Amino acid sequence: MTKDAETPEAPAAEAAAAPAAPAAQAQSQPVQVQVTDENAQACYANFCRVTGSPEELIIDFGLNPQPIGVPKDPINVNQRIIVNFFTAKRLLAALQMSVARHEAVFGVLETDINKRVRPAQQKQGENK
Repeated sequence: MTKDAETPEAPAAEAAAAPAAPAAQAQSQPVQVQVTDENAQACYANFCRVTGSPEELIIDFGLNPQPIGVPKDPINVNQRIIVNFFTAKRLLAALQMSVARHEAVFGVLETDINKRVRPAQQKQGENK
């Protein structure tokens, strides 16, 4: 090819790349979404159940009055949140990031309650 054949393609390539650069910069900048939480209700949950269908996830939250062992009474579900899988994936990422930050500051969270309770019981037994 001659230089004349290459010259027309170069400006076209630069023109095509030019609009992409500002779009990439806009995507990298965090967008602040305004949120109003005036009507939000807060409740505590120590129980969570996730069920779903091919289109959505159903997340139930409730209070388990007997967190050790199998509860004798049914757990009352107080809140049910239904989300699509796209929202669920964003929620998962946000929760993972939040838990990782917490663990970086305060140490690893042990989710097995027996491992959390038994060491405390063993220490009490050693002190007696």
